[in-house]
Order: sequence, then structure tokens, then C-alpha cells
Amino acid sequence: MSKSILEYSVADLEHLFVSYKQPKFRAKQVYEWLHKHRVTSYDQMTNIPKALRDLLEADFPLGKPAIVDRQVSSDGSRKYVLRYSDGSLVETVGLPSFDKNEQIKRLTVCFSTQVGCAMECAFCATGKEGFTRNLTALEMVDQINVVETDFDCRVTNVVAMGQGEPFLNYDELMKALRILNSPDSFNIGARHITISTCGIFSGIEKLSDEPEQFTLAISLHAATQDLRNGLMPRVSNQPLRQLKKVLGDYIRKTNRRVTFEYLLIKDINDQEEDLSALVSFCKNILCHVNLLPMNSIDGSDLQPSNQETCNHWLSVLEKNGIEATMRKSRGSDIAGACGQLKNKQAQ
Repeated sequence: MSKSILEYSVADLEHLFVSYKQPKFRAKQVYEWLHKHRVTSYDQMTNIPKALRDLLEADFPLGKPAIVDRQVSSDGSRKYVLRYSDGSLVETVGLPSFDKNEQIKRLTVCFSTQVGCAMECAFCATGKEGFTRNLTALEMVDQINVVETDFDCRVTNVVAMGQGEPFLNYDELMKALRILNSPDSFNIGARHITISTCGIFSGIEKLSDEPEQFTLAISLHAATQDLRNGLMPRVSNQPLRQLKKVLGDYIRKTNRRVTFEYLLIKDINDQEEDLSALVSFCKNILCHVNLLPMNSIDGSDLQPSNQETCNHWLSVLEKNGIEATMRKSRGSDIAGACGQLKNKQAQ
């Protein structure tokens, strides 16, 4: 059967089990095993008769992705290369934050929405690999499940900031986020779920009409059109002037703040005129700016800005009344940091 059992509601499962000549109450049991306990095998459903488990396995194989590579950073981050049933590979990163007793207090997953990416951003390793296909909602959810299982710790935050442009896979993305948000599944609060986009207008406009309070982050990286076109060529048809208008409409409709992601690249987008352009762009927008020195990627001459430049940018933004944070790079020693994701496994 083409439809995954994970897409079935309790009512759908009741209809299924009637066709199997099974009692309807099995539907809620199976649903809870799949979504609350998130089992990876029907054999783990201990209160389900073996004959029914065998039938479900034959009709609805769970087909979880295989971990083909797992690397652990010195900061505790973990990067995974996952292989799906068709051989496609994606990368996922688990980012733990620790309390003073070195216990995990928060676990964030940076997950992929596509196999590869078509955006061709100059600072991103994935963009150099090209686009293969969209991921399904359940393939996205599987990434979170892998990280949660490996850490043996509840995932508290998720960010669609891995491989791919989320808004070019909008419908499956929203299905995945609703599963992650559901109290019957991962129960991750909507405000702890972030979508990071290059700034696809249609996706921003659709998101403004969604009932959930998911967080929106824009990969900006330049606030002048020519420079942004050079860094992010595939969004040159989504001009900054129009982006600002679309974001203004989004904020008025949702009353939610937008985050701007800005990678600081030495001698490319970190000059005084670039800073002035960013300050101007942020005026009259309810926003927060995340600054991050670019992470080096193989085969690129681009280099991160120095610490003095980073501190100067942070100071100027704050003096202009713009909320800003200097993000700490995580997982760079395992190529798991922002912009570094790139499959190196042979398919």
C-alpha cells in the first residue's frame, strides 16, 4: 500500500481494522504505539496480537531510515547521515544545550526538508550538490525520531534549516510540523518550531494564514540587492524591496516577530555599507537578527569575518534599537554547522 500507516488517523485505523475483522479498539492502541511511543517495529507493540502485527508488517512496512554515518562534536552536537529506502541520503543534526550539571536541558534538531537543494547559495555546501527530490512529511519526522532515540532524550525544539528550501516543499513541511506539534505525538510547542527560508514569498504568505504560531526565520545574508543576488542567485527573482513588504504583511497579520539569519563573510558582506544596509532594512520591522561568522566549507574561498567585526556589528545593531544575537557555531568540527551540510557517503 502506498499510504504510510503513520498518516492514518484513529478513525482511519478503525476502518482498516474493521476490514481486517479486528475490534475497533485496536485502532487507538496501534495509534499510540506509533505516535506516542514511536516504535520502530510492530514487534514492539506488546498488547497487539502477533497475527495482526504480521498483517500490518506485510501491508504497512515501517521502513525507518538507516544511520549510515554518525559523528559527535566536541560540543556534544551529533550529525547523522540517514539513508531512506530508495537510497537517498540526508543529513540531520542534534544540538543539545546543557545545564550546570552537564545534563541536557534542551535538545534541538536541525532537520532536512529535501534531498539536496536547488538554491545554489554560495556559502552552502548543500547547494553545490544540486537537488534530488522532496522529502515526505514522515521522512522529516523520522529524522527527529532518530535524534531523540539516539540521545535518549525528548526533543524540545526543531528547525527546518538542514538541507533544502522548506517552502519549496510546503505541503509536506506543514504535515510534518503538525505531527511534531501534536499532543498525540512529539508535543513540541509551535513557538519552538522554526522554519528557515531563503525568502520564498508564496511560502511566507501561506504561513501567515496558518493557525499555528510557528516561528519564521529568513536567511538574509545581504541587505543590498546586487550582493544578495551574488550570494543567493536563485532568489534574485524575490527582490528585497518586495520581501520587506511581504514580511510587513506577515507581521501585521500574525503579530509575530521575524528572525533574520546573517552569515558574516570576510570582505564580502561585512563592510560598513553592508551594516548600514542591514540597519535600514530592519527599520520598521518587528525582527531579531542572528549574526553568525560563516563556517568554512570545502572548495570555497569564502572565509568568516573576524571577531572584532562581529562585535562591531552586534554593537551597532543594538545601538539602533535592533535586537540582535551573536550565535555560537555548533558542530563545525564535524561539518554539522550552518552551511556545512553535505553528503559524502556513496549511495
